[in-house]
Formats: sequence, C-alpha cells, structure tokens
Amino acid sequence: MPSLNMNADPKRPTLRKNRFSLPSLEGWLYVLPSFLLFIIFLFYPMVRTVYLSFFYTDTQGKPLSFAGWENFTTLLSSTSFLTSAKATFLFVLYTVPVGVILALVLALLANQKMKGIGFFRTIFSSTMGMSVAASSVIWMFIYNPSIGIANKILNFFGLADMHFLLDPNTALLSVAIATIWMNTGFTFLILLGGLQNIDSQLYESARIAGVSSYYSFRKITIPMLSPTLFFVLTVTMINSFQSFGQIDILTKGGPTDSTNVIVYSIYKDAFINYNIGSASAQAVILFLCVFILTVIQFKLGERKVHYQ
Repeated sequence: MPSLNMNADPKRPTLRKNRFSLPSLEGWLYVLPSFLLFIIFLFYPMVRTVYLSFFYTDTQGKPLSFAGWENFTTLLSSTSFLTSAKATFLFVLYTVPVGVILALVLALLANQKMKGIGFFRTIFSSTMGMSVAASSVIWMFIYNPSIGIANKILNFFGLADMHFLLDPNTALLSVAIATIWMNTGFTFLILLGGLQNIDSQLYESARIAGVSSYYSFRKITIPMLSPTLFFVLTVTMINSFQSFGQIDILTKGGPTDSTNVIVYSIYKDAFINYNIGSASAQAVILFLCVFILTVIQFKLGERKVHYQ
C-alpha cells in the first residue's frame, strides 16, 4: 500500500493557480485600452461595412431591406465602377514602381560618404514634413494653366501649354506625379536606413576582389536590401490604393471620372449621394482586391527576400 504524505499542503495547487493567473490578469488589463480602441475604430467599422453592403439603406445609413448580392452585381455591371477600378489600378501602376525606383536612386546617392551629404538627405526627405493638403495646393499652382511653372517649362522647350488637370488624358498621370513626390520622402528614409544597415565589410571584400560597382549592387546591395524593399513595396502599394486627399483637392474625381478612383467613388456614394449600401459594397471589393494582391505579393516576393 503506497504511503501517504501527511505533510502535503492541499492548498498548494490553488496557490499556484492564483499565482499564475494574477500576472495574466494584469497583462490583459494593460492590453485592454488598445484592444478597445481596435474594436471601436477598426473591427466594428469593418464588420459594419460588410453588413451594410448586403442591404439597401436610407440617407442616414440605416438598413431598410436585405439586398443580398444585388449591390455587388450592380457595381460589377456598372460602367462607372469599372472606370473607377481601371483608374485605381492605373494609378497604382504609375505610382508604385516609379516611386520606389526614384527613392532607391536617391537613397543610393545619399548613402555616399562625402562632405555636406546631410543637407541633401534633409532635402530628399523634406516631403515627409508636409501634409497631403499642403502638397496638393503646391501642385495645384504648379499645374495652373496660367501661372503654373509646368507650362513655363514646356514653353521654354517650345511646347504648347497643357491643361494638366483638366484633360482626361493627362489628369491621372498628373495626380500620380504629385503623389510620387509626396511619398518619396518616406520611402527614401526607409531605404536609406536599410542601406546603412548593410555591413560595409561586404563592400570592402568585393573591392579587394576587384568586383565592379554594378556587380556589388546586384549581388550585395539588392539581396541585403531585399527585406526593406519588400516592406516598402507592400506599404506603398496599399497606400496607393487608399489615396484620397490629393485627388479630392486637385481634380475631385474628374474630368469625366478619369481620376475617380475607388476610394473617391466610395466617398461620393457615401457622403454626397448618401448611398451607403453601394459605398459599403465598394469598400468590401477594394479590401478584397488589396488583400488578394498583398497575399500574392507575400507568396511571390518572400522567395526572393534574404533575411541574413
């Protein structure tokens, strides 16, 4: 018969349980304020948007009757929405590759060790300190047909004046150029930080081995910078899909809906036409597009990312 330990404390398991549950409760209390903010300002609006996309609503956004997939089918068969989708993807195609390449070139130049390079780093990153509204006003004056510097430059080269923001053929590209200028500062700083984290001994070894600068860039800089490039590409793509302020100030979606990207179309349907159901359906479609493209980017891009 096994012996019983009469000195064992029957309350020890309870004390151990309480000892481990108290820090856990304290940790949840620290997390609770942030968790509540996420629920109120992120998760609830997201769930509410998906819910309203399946309903017909009144002007105050209250559901009237169940619409099923009607809001989505109406949008996908609408010429206006398809035009907005085309403008959105063209806008992303214009801004993301050119913006990242431009920022990379500037970061490579600013990463050189020479006297006064800090001044150029400040200039290249200065657009970060300006709001979208202020930057858009600057570009509105640049594109002004009468007093804008853009037409002055064209006239200098013997070209005729252009109505950059009033011509459907040039409006989207003009807004894209302004957006690239606005986003270059942030992208430049991130890439410059990535370049400065690359071990200088790698370049020194390559220089001793007689390797050319182009080969060092292709075999050392790009692989070691690939995590930063992957991050920049992902964030820049998402930001391009969400662009709104510069479009609202420069063109208001015109002319003839040539710059009416999906985000601005959502704004017009929700706050001008008061068609909350359609606006919610557009928001869901935009979210799915961004989500699918981000997943594809992670699946394809991470294969070429070197974390060591």
